[in-house]
Amino acid sequence: MEQFLKMNLKRLTFLLVLLGLFTGYMATKLAGTSAGSFDLGAINTGDTAWVLMAAALVMIMTPAVGFFYGGMVSSKNVVSVIKHSLVILALVSLQWVILGYSLVFGKDINGLIGGFNFLALKSVGFAPNPDYASTIPQLAFMIFQAMFAIITPALIIGAFVERIRFRALVIFVLMWTTFIYDPVAHWVWGVGGWLRSLGALDFAGGTVVHITAGFSALAAAILVGRRKNATHKIVANNVPTVLLGAGLLWFGWFGFNAGSALAASGLAVSAFVVTNTAAAASALVWMILSWAQDKKPSALATATGAVCGLVAITPASGFVGPISSIAIGIFAGVVTYLSLSFRSLHTRIDDTLDVWAAHGMGGVTGAILTGVFAEKAINSVGSNGLLFGNPGQVLLQILAVLVVAAYSFVGTYVILKLVKIITELRVTLNEEAKGLDLAVHGEAGYRL
Repeated sequence: MEQFLKMNLKRLTFLLVLLGLFTGYMATKLAGTSAGSFDLGAINTGDTAWVLMAAALVMIMTPAVGFFYGGMVSSKNVVSVIKHSLVILALVSLQWVILGYSLVFGKDINGLIGGFNFLALKSVGFAPNPDYASTIPQLAFMIFQAMFAIITPALIIGAFVERIRFRALVIFVLMWTTFIYDPVAHWVWGVGGWLRSLGALDFAGGTVVHITAGFSALAAAILVGRRKNATHKIVANNVPTVLLGAGLLWFGWFGFNAGSALAASGLAVSAFVVTNTAAAASALVWMILSWAQDKKPSALATATGAVCGLVAITPASGFVGPISSIAIGIFAGVVTYLSLSFRSLHTRIDDTLDVWAAHGMGGVTGAILTGVFAEKAINSVGSNGLLFGNPGQVLLQILAVLVVAAYSFVGTYVILKLVKIITELRVTLNEEAKGLDLAVHGEAGYRL
């Protein structure tokens, strides 16, 4: 066996060297396609600095998800959960550079998908792309959007923690990003995307990120199945880790939402303020409801409520004012809390960390309420909502919610069926009982 492993290692090393040589060769073929000629005066250094900072803030949210989820699982699975988030960061970073960015923001094909004109970032360089961000290099816009593509599948892992096979996860993430995230992002954000053309509003990813992740998580939980010893209530192994993760998510979310203004502008300031306000409102709603239900104000509930408020304000953050954001936070807190209770008490679906309730239903709430509270006075390129004389916007938001939720659920189910043909989705019962940290990764989270 040792000789076999050594032989495989040699072969693998050789293949990786060949891959490195091939990518180096391709770099020479693409040389000069990124820089191009452009007017230096078209680039605003303040906007560029802010978008790069916002990209870094969104990047830290992916390991923050790992901490948030990792503190909630059993102590024998904490390493696997955090590792999954970091591996997704690496996988999707490469997928986005090679293919994903072009599928989302490339030349539109019938409103459904982007073309291959930006494949391997061809022609994506220092010059701004006026269709998306006219004051920053397109490379800055690309890396900012990459962070959204990365965090979205990382959210899904909470639905099947403690039982997913690692190689199945890797295959699933690459397929899901390509066939679910990329098309939906083009529909909503790409020039020519059919939902964008209809006028559906999503400032920073309520439908693109949270509804796709939440309803994909529901499908995944159903298909992967329940844990052997699944319980209705989360028994966190490390509440401080959950609170740390929630705090980092709240911090990073300012880049998520305010960064989506793509400029150091008044709109970015407005998005920053409403993001914080909605999170605060929803955190207090969850604390109060848990206090009423369990007679104690739960720290875990307060942290989860903050995340649910952040989810809900995401699609609305560039279109609503501070008082509207309080209403969105309150409604989101109630809806997500009740959704979690319904899933745990009235179904046998083991969505382990309640991704559907927090992100799916939080995204639904925020997307629909965007159609209620949106104001053109805040963002002139948006639309007025129901309360400002445009009831049709609510119908557009509902249409976007229904289409994206259905596509994400069905598409994820099909992808996992295909993955199941390639490899088993679940670890063995012995591995599940031992915990994935030692059984799969050979590393313990705690040595006490």
